[in-house]
Amino acid sequence: MKKTNVLLFCHHLWRNVLALTSFRVLFWIFLLMTIYSVLSSISNFQKQNRLRTEHQISARESWEANPNKHPHRMAHFGTFAFRMSPPLAIFDQGIENYTGSTQFLEAHRQNSVNFSEATFSTGILRFGELSLAFILHSLVPLILFFIGYACVAKDRENGTLKILLTQGARWKEILLGKTLGLFLVTQLFVFPVLLCVLVGVILILDQPMEGDHWWRLFLLWCNYLIFFFVLSALTVGVSARSKQAKTALLRLLGLWLILVVLLPKSAQALGKYWFPTPTKLAFTTAIERDEIEKGDSHNPHDPYFNQLRDSVLAAHNVKKTTDLPFNYGGFIMREGEKVSSQFYQKHYKKLVAIFLAQNSFTLYSSLVNPFTAIRLLSMSLAGTDFLAYLDFQQQSDDYRYSLSQTLNELQMALISPKKESGSEGKVHVIGQHHWEEMPDFTHKTLPLSKSLHTISFALFSLFGWGLGALGFLFHTAKKASAL
Repeated sequence: MKKTNVLLFCHHLWRNVLALTSFRVLFWIFLLMTIYSVLSSISNFQKQNRLRTEHQISARESWEANPNKHPHRMAHFGTFAFRMSPPLAIFDQGIENYTGSTQFLEAHRQNSVNFSEATFSTGILRFGELSLAFILHSLVPLILFFIGYACVAKDRENGTLKILLTQGARWKEILLGKTLGLFLVTQLFVFPVLLCVLVGVILILDQPMEGDHWWRLFLLWCNYLIFFFVLSALTVGVSARSKQAKTALLRLLGLWLILVVLLPKSAQALGKYWFPTPTKLAFTTAIERDEIEKGDSHNPHDPYFNQLRDSVLAAHNVKKTTDLPFNYGGFIMREGEKVSSQFYQKHYKKLVAIFLAQNSFTLYSSLVNPFTAIRLLSMSLAGTDFLAYLDFQQQSDDYRYSLSQTLNELQMALISPKKESGSEGKVHVIGQHHWEEMPDFTHKTLPLSKSLHTISFALFSLFGWGLGALGFLFHTAKKASAL
């Protein structure tokens, strides 16, 4: 195989594609869509994060504005946690529009995340938002199929292949050269998108880009390089195996329909069928059932907490809770919070395991679908995948638990032991300055290392597709004919 011949076929396809009027029209439409998408994404990102920041500040001000109060009343007064969108959400919004961004935090209760964009949007959101990632992994492949379907089949129809082969060209040189040419054409689409993302991230960040953002952008670019090489090889291979150009076009369009629409939807449907999720009512009921069996910290006659009281009295060698060196009501609330949190985490982990099992159908389908692999990689590297959502929930619940237990500790230490329980009146209170001393909730984005760990299988699948694309080309070169 001669390198000069490969480069010659590559240059020939590049020149022919750029000369097409239809390609120029498609490219300008693509640029307009890209500019519109990045501008709307930046505007939406800034609007959403500004609103969430303002509400987080407002929630904090409301928390600190509380007067002297009993700590348990403050625990039920609660506060809010707001999830901030990561910078690369301007490229791929992932599941951001469907998962919500706000969670109310209070004692003894774990609330769901609310106020998703889909809740307030029209049904058109079901068809997918026009994000930069959607343009790259769904629309650009369609353009690629349109401009590349005839790259070999047309040469067979007009007899050019016979001439090339009789003059000493080899099938490997033809197929590899045209694949490289088509791959270079795709970079005309990839480069403007990544440039827009880079400029957009720089504009929306108040500080210089961190190493994490640079690495995420670099890995996104590398993954899309592999993805478009696979599609380029697939296009050339299908064209080489088709007797007529129109046959190649129909095959590629059918392949796009199967890989982009049918397979992803089928994987999701199968996951939901084999691993059904419980309703919200069933989930909360299961937690409440466990709590009832264990004991109710708010019930003074509960057997479990009565036994706990007796053990505490015996440990301190006293007969009444009012003789303890700490406020017994705060102690009970602390233990009750610990019990309720343990039961919630137990059932929450089971629920997450079901969701992960459902998602595993989509993950494993990346072995037979490169579009699924690039979607999973894109969402994960952008920080808008399911794992990022779970991480926010865990951060908010950790903060909620820490806040509740801190208030319980304050009740134990600062409320008179003579006050066994309850938070009535204005006598058994602590100073307002304690609210200001407690740290506010701050959402931290998921580290890149954790994101990479979850997408290792999809990354392996995409690399496998890259090697498989080369194997497909070489196998086609052995079986192809000029007739």
